[in-house]
Amino acid sequence: MKSGGKYKLVLVTAPDSKTARSLARAALRARLIACANLVPRIESHYWWRGRIERSAEVLLLLKTTPERLLKLEDLIIAAHPYDTPEFIVLGLEGGNRRYLAWLKASCQARSPAPKPPAAK
Repeated sequence: MKSGGKYKLVLVTAPDSKTARSLARAALRARLIACANLVPRIESHYWWRGRIERSAEVLLLLKTTPERLLKLEDLIIAAHPYDTPEFIVLGLEGGNRRYLAWLKASCQARSPAPKPPAAK
């Protein structure tokens, strides 16, 4: 296992799968993330404009590097349909050495894209 201090996990919610896929694809094409996981059918409860609200959403888990965070935030904010989209950054404590190397290369490479870690 390798220390993951150089890598970030970004949480973003979207109103539906189509929007989540569009955000993920835009971030991937811009090489701002190495990977996006979409978790469908979450239920969010939150305060909005003085009321407690509830909505079905899709959670995006975006893997990136600190160097790409500001551009990733700019892309999400510009492309997101919400007035105030969630954009929460978590640091990674560690991870598989090969996976983290792939993550870093994927966020920096221009062409061709690096191969993901081999499936087990």
